[in-house]
Parts: sequence; structure tokens; C-alpha cells
Amino acid sequence: MTAEMPRVALVAITKHGAEQVARLAPRMPLADIVVSDTFAAIMRKLPNTVNGFRGAFSAQIAALFSRYDQIVFFVSLGAVVRLIAQHLKSKEEDPGVLVIDDAGQFVIPVLSGHVGGANAYAKRLAALLNATPVLTTASDVGKTIPVDILGRELGWKVEAPKINITRVSAHVVNGEPIAFVLETGVTDWWTRATPMPGNIKPFNQFEDVDLGRYRAVLWVTRREIPQALWQQLEERLVVYRPPEHRP
Repeated sequence: MTAEMPRVALVAITKHGAEQVARLAPRMPLADIVVSDTFAAIMRKLPNTVNGFRGAFSAQIAALFSRYDQIVFFVSLGAVVRLIAQHLKSKEEDPGVLVIDDAGQFVIPVLSGHVGGANAYAKRLAALLNATPVLTTASDVGKTIPVDILGRELGWKVEAPKINITRVSAHVVNGEPIAFVLETGVTDWWTRATPMPGNIKPFNQFEDVDLGRYRAVLWVTRREIPQALWQQLEERLVVYRPPEHRP
């Protein structure tokens, strides 16, 4: 997904949904509109690209998944879940999927909230609609570190087996002791309005960490990590690599 300019589709299958899309679309001129041919005429004067379709809407889902980074459905949540179920692959591959309710009061990330960016996009849409983003991922609700995308906006690249990310994420959201080692990269990485959670202990170098006291280590470094250390820490280590051209 291109974080700076995601490919976005605004999708509706009913007249009321199409009317909602028509009201939102002028504020998102780069987003494509996907509606039944029956409602395409409503969009005629909008600056957006309008893609009308005929036949069963379920036949459109595969193309939507391959073409867009964020798919915004003005369709009921239950219907969306049934429509997308057979097209799911993994959180590394699936696009962000969001649902906006019929009254335009809530924006719900359904799929790929973190890696796919749906949570962040829900906040953006909610601001445009004066709506409430409904975030259910534990790190967002608990206002703690999202292990899988930590430092993404700074260009950090996560380096760890998937099982490590899963295990460490659980330790983080469960409030267990976590060592955060920042050996390189920007020092003002914590950008949330709330204080850093008390279970996250910062360190300036890995050697200062008493590994017996912490359930997991988040390590921002440019060092090469010996295989023996990965094995020693088993599934407790996640490494982040800042870009070379930044501090």
C-alpha cells in the first residue's frame, strides 16, 4: 500500500448508500466511486472516477481487492463480512476494508486495521464526516505500542518472524514488562497524546536490559543481530530498522 496516496474506492449498492457517497466524494476527489449502473447518474457531476457495474455485486469483490488499498463500503457490516470472506489472504496482503453506517455516524475498520492502514483511514474519514471511528484493535483501544507497525511513519522496517510479532503484541497489550531499546533513530517517536504506558521501559542500548525482568524486547537498531541471540530470546524479540538516511 502507498501510505502517502492510497488507492481508495467508495462503494455503494443502494440508493441511500449512493447518495452518501455523492455527499462525501467531493471532499475526496482522488477516490474512485463504485456503484451499480442504476445509481451512476447521481455521480455525473462529481470530479471522481465513477465505475458502474451490472449484475451481482459479489462478482466485483475480487477486482476491488486487487485494485485498491482502502475499500470504503456504504453497506451493512454483516453483508460486507459475507462478501469479503472468501477473498481474505493475510494481513500483509489484504486491503483495508471499512464500513460506514447508514446514518453516517460511525466508521468501522473491518479488515487490515494496522498493517493495511484501515484504522488510520477510519480516523481520517471520521473527521470528514464528523463521525466516530470504531476501533477494536487492542493497541488502539489501550493506547499502547502497535508492534506490527511501530515507526512506520518514520520509515522503520520491522524485522522478526511473524510468530514473534504475534507473541510480543500479546505481551504489550496485556501490560507485561516490555523493554524498548532505542539505539538509533529519532527520539520523539512517541506521538500519541497520552503518556507512554507504564509497562514500557525505555533503554538507550541493548546491553542495559536485564533480560530476565522483561517478557519482550523491542529494539530499534542498525546492528546485525546474531542468530544465537534470536534463539536465546526465542519469540520475545522484535527488531526495527530505521532508514539509513535518517538519524
